[in-house]
Amino acid sequence: MRRRPRRPRRLPPLGSPFELLLLACSFALAAYAGARLFADDWTAVALWLVGAALVHDLVLLPLYAAADRVLARGLDAAGRREWTMYVRVPAALSGLLLLVWFPLIGGTVDRRYRSATGLAADGFLTRWLLITAVLFGGSALLLWLRVRRARKLRPPAVH
Repeated sequence: MRRRPRRPRRLPPLGSPFELLLLACSFALAAYAGARLFADDWTAVALWLVGAALVHDLVLLPLYAAADRVLARGLDAAGRREWTMYVRVPAALSGLLLLVWFPLIGGTVDRRYRSATGLAADGFLTRWLLITAVLFGGSALLLWLRVRRARKLRPPAVH
């Protein structure tokens, strides 16, 4: 029995030329940023990147996964499992803002920030708390509107 020669596998479509150009430009920009970042003190940057990955994977991920599990179980026990996203989204956005602006929110870089920008670093904690309150308030308003609309759409016998 003769074996037929295997045909080479076809590659999946690569996308439009514009998408390929955009992807190549993003890789070029990332390479440029990496070269500029590692040019000054590459050991400190590499140590910071490894440390950030370890802290995220070993400390932060278990913490927010456990908090999410507690939230989901609590809402599931109350029969309100669909409300979970109305807490997850503002909490995730608030956490992301805290992560990005933590040195200024915590007030740990006041002197360096003032010397670099000429502006005071106070007020970041207040602004972050205000943004967090607006995020959770907006989410609560959307949930209230959704529940209200669902009650109006139910037939009268269900009330």
